[in-house]
Amino acid sequence: MWKLKIPFGVSVASIALLTISLLAPSTFGQDADSDWAQFLGPERNGISFESGILTDWSGGNLKLNWTLPIGEGYAIGSVADGKYFHFDVAAGDEGNLARLRCVDLDTANIDWTFTAPSSYKDLYGYDSGPRTSPLIHDGRVYIYGVEGMLWCLDASSGALVWELNTIERFGVIQNFFGVSSSPIVHEDLLLVMVGGSPESSKGVAPGRLDLVEPNGSAIVALNRRTGEEVYRTGNDLASYTSLRIVELHGQKVALAWMRESLLGFRPDDGELLFSFKWRARKLESVNASTPVVSGDKIFIGETYQKGGVLLEVDDQWKTKVIWTDDGKRDKAMAPHWNTPVLHEGFLYGCDGERLSNAALNCVDFATGEVRWSVPGLGRSSVTFCDGNLIVMTEKGELFLASAKPDKFERVSTYDGDVKFRSPCWSAPIVVNGKLIVRGKNKVACFQLKSSE
Repeated sequence: MWKLKIPFGVSVASIALLTISLLAPSTFGQDADSDWAQFLGPERNGISFESGILTDWSGGNLKLNWTLPIGEGYAIGSVADGKYFHFDVAAGDEGNLARLRCVDLDTANIDWTFTAPSSYKDLYGYDSGPRTSPLIHDGRVYIYGVEGMLWCLDASSGALVWELNTIERFGVIQNFFGVSSSPIVHEDLLLVMVGGSPESSKGVAPGRLDLVEPNGSAIVALNRRTGEEVYRTGNDLASYTSLRIVELHGQKVALAWMRESLLGFRPDDGELLFSFKWRARKLESVNASTPVVSGDKIFIGETYQKGGVLLEVDDQWKTKVIWTDDGKRDKAMAPHWNTPVLHEGFLYGCDGERLSNAALNCVDFATGEVRWSVPGLGRSSVTFCDGNLIVMTEKGELFLASAKPDKFERVSTYDGDVKFRSPCWSAPIVVNGKLIVRGKNKVACFQLKSSE
């Protein structure tokens, strides 16, 4: 006879819904190719499988379906089975509340809302909302709060299945901007970037990560159904990059670009395969761009000092640098918080640390040669779809550009009534014929393909 552990604060009605969901199979998050059920899409590379999209956005051609007012946070939501899941922070009567809303993609009706207390305060005055996107898989939705709380919810009802305070459990010392790495599922495991520290690091002054020690919990693998720890691997602090699982030399390999180094490990058991150190010497620098992979080549890039680097990983798990920006004044691809997209051998993405010096670049993946560069746009995020780049600038300009290396060509620009407040730091979503973008205080859903 099994017993259901009831988490503190869960209502009887929620438990009833949870019991039903545990007994009945769910299809939520199963159709990966047609959903956008995790950060950066089906393959976590910023590429949409949609085709036949509208390419003339002028004069009201890009029709607005709905807008959703949102609270604090920087990440965009995720989509599965006709539902949009948005994770933010809202003001409550007794303080901030981490909030997940399940929104019908067609009608914008809110099906359910989950809330939990959130006490995060940013060290540098940025807002106190989440930096991660929801992960929907097999009837569950996983959210990882900026304060280090990890929640597993029933995707149909919003009922709490399990929760884990990673700060308390693994001794995480608050880094510059809180938790910002979206977890990923591998079979029955949920892989989470944690980066905890021993008891001796608790007295370190805020922001002095150079004095904080790791405790071997860089990545923690949890049973995705129960939240119980299965293994931990890596001895590094957390970064702002998100995890990827790719195939290298016929094997599944998980990639985690931590504060100091890129780690490659077996997702089944956590065995470390390779490590490559890549971080600026500057204390207040971060790694935030998710690795880009093609075959046995891995691109990572940061914007504070070293820039980008292309690695080759051989079948003995040795890394070799193919090209690098390190030491060069003019970088080829030095992304800040955005992740470049790769199409037909060329990287397209934002290069530059600041609004004033950022540019949209096209770079030969194999050689690091810059094929074209467009300054003056500020920092931007890019999603690839149907031979085009959907670009959202930090200032709220939304446009379509051709993904061709010979020259930059702006195809169309959105000139409708919806205005997006800065900062706009999230890559757009393209799913089910719809385009979803966000600004500081709203999410907008547009009709990108004919609904007929």
